[in-house]
Amino acid sequence: MSGWRHALRIGLVLTFVAGTGYGGALPARAAAAFSTELSGLPDEFTAGNRVETLSAVVSRSDGGGCVKVRWSMLVRVQGLRLDQLKVDRVEDSGSFPLEIRTEGDTARLTDRQLDPGVLCPGRTVTARYRVAFAEDVARGRVSFAAEAYDPQLRLLARRTATRQVVGEAAEPTPKPSPTSAEPTEVPSEEPADDPVTDEPTDAAVVEPPPPGGVAGRPVADSGGFGLVQAAFLLGGLLLFLGAGLLLRMRRLLRPAAATEPETLPPPFERPRPTWP
Repeated sequence: MSGWRHALRIGLVLTFVAGTGYGGALPARAAAAFSTELSGLPDEFTAGNRVETLSAVVSRSDGGGCVKVRWSMLVRVQGLRLDQLKVDRVEDSGSFPLEIRTEGDTARLTDRQLDPGVLCPGRTVTARYRVAFAEDVARGRVSFAAEAYDPQLRLLARRTATRQVVGEAAEPTPKPSPTSAEPTEVPSEEPADDPVTDEPTDAAVVEPPPPGGVAGRPVADSGGFGLVQAAFLLGGLLLFLGAGLLLRMRRLLRPAAATEPETLPPPFERPRPTWP
């Protein structure tokens, strides 16, 4: 019975861990007393591994207490691939560890740890990201959504921005033909830039990130402890537990061998002859 009690306890612990690990995936709504700003954005990004540093700043306007912040950056690309984009989350001490999850043309980069700063009324917390694009990008579009969460994964504030990405090499200007008497017109190509807006979406319903992956490198490389690894770990634990229970039941149900004293036959006595 003690073996079954231990199995029940382990099952309850695993159920609690699984519930806390995936219970934060419910939609959340931004808090009204918090706001986020994105700064350091250029008018357009230039491809060719040119690094730009973006800053996401969250502030608090009410009279509440101080809270810790976990940052999550949602990146969406158009006209280019995620492996042509490099993002690194940095702090004063160096690169900050990230968990990267990708789906299609969208990547979510979430801090593995809480930000070192503390958000209080009158004080801010800042996250910095270094962004660069590969040199083979011709033209595209990238959108950023900086989201600040509290330790309980409640969305505090969210800010979005969209920028164009242009290639580093320019189109060569054609030279007029020497045999032609008419001047050759140089084609002028004016890109139709879409309006770029920085719009706060504090009331937008978003999916909170998981609490806790790999410092941001190419965003197409996703890491972290996934569901498959957790399933293998749980299966191995249950297999080990079942084998232990079987061995214990076999030991308990084995009949005790009766130890009886060995009885030997009486010694042989040769009859004595009788003489007349």
